[in-house]
Amino acid sequence: MRKIILLLTCLFGISAFSQIKVLKNVTLVEIGKDNSVGLYKKEDKFTINYQDLNTANLNTFRSFSFLNVNKDVAGLYELITNGFIDTPEGNIVLELPNDIIELHFDKNFGQPTVQFIQYINKNRKYVGKSQVLNKKQIDKIFGKLNGKSSLYEKAPGTATANHPNPSSAASAATANENKNSKPKK
Repeated sequence: MRKIILLLTCLFGISAFSQIKVLKNVTLVEIGKDNSVGLYKKEDKFTINYQDLNTANLNTFRSFSFLNVNKDVAGLYELITNGFIDTPEGNIVLELPNDIIELHFDKNFGQPTVQFIQYINKNRKYVGKSQVLNKKQIDKIFGKLNGKSSLYEKAPGTATANHPNPSSAASAATANENKNSKPKK
């Protein structure tokens, strides 16, 4: 009898302290992808995933995420496309909940381009850089060419006190871009 009680106690103890927990399976939806840069949606969180060209190991992939509060995905797309039209003097800096992102605009063979520069965990020592992207690639990544942009354009965001608002950084960056942009010729 003692052996049965000891066995049941051990089995109950193992099940009570198990390390594996079954989680709800939430699907990841690809909005758009071009080469090594892609935009993905998981519930109300959007993630840009890219191959880090700033490391010696070309198999290093990094990502940064944000919520679509106040239509931030459409705002980011508009910020980038406006940078193609009127190239800003310096980088546009965006503060996300976990990272700092700089949009580096340049011209490559006369064509306007943008590159994501990520300061991982808001630490300037750890930097990730995406490939250089042109307008057509940005349109593909943000789902403008495959019609998946409707996944973020029609979903109105709701701001909450618990979540930082990355759109305020995008709005501030837009104001800086307009103030620091080159005059049109």
